[in-house]
Amino acid sequence: MKKNQSGFRKKLYDKKDFPKIKTIPKKLSKSWGKGKFVLPSPLEVNTLMKKVPKGKLTTINEIRRKLAKKHKTTTACPIVTGIFAWIAANAAEEDIKDGRKKVTPYWRTIKSDGKINEKYPGGIFLQKRKLSNENHKIVLRGKNYFVKDFENKLTKL
Repeated sequence: MKKNQSGFRKKLYDKKDFPKIKTIPKKLSKSWGKGKFVLPSPLEVNTLMKKVPKGKLTTINEIRRKLAKKHKTTTACPIVTGIFAWIAANAAEEDIKDGRKKVTPYWRTIKSDGKINEKYPGGIFLQKRKLSNENHKIVLRGKNYFVKDFENKLTKL
């Protein structure tokens, strides 16, 4: 772990015996498939989020797909992956507040249907601003905001 870390940055570097490979329970095999799944480390999720270039996007499911491929498993746990993406996002905001220029561009990681992640720091407002600054069009559908034509802007990790 790097020195002088606190808050979310500390959580990002805390491995807690991750990654872990487990057998998919029968009750989850209908949605996750059969075989094994990975509980990734926070840094693995952060590393993949960092790879998304300006003007491009990725989804949590693409991150899960890449993690599963890396660990030779059927899938990656959606809950743990989502939590660690949230930790990476909050650590990036801590970095911004500390004056760092190069941070994990967490706003480029959206939900699988193109929906903006309202749980990231700053909520919908900040995500809309950051994505709009990279020329993404944001649309309101019902009560939720989505990146318009997000499928055309996805990058493979």
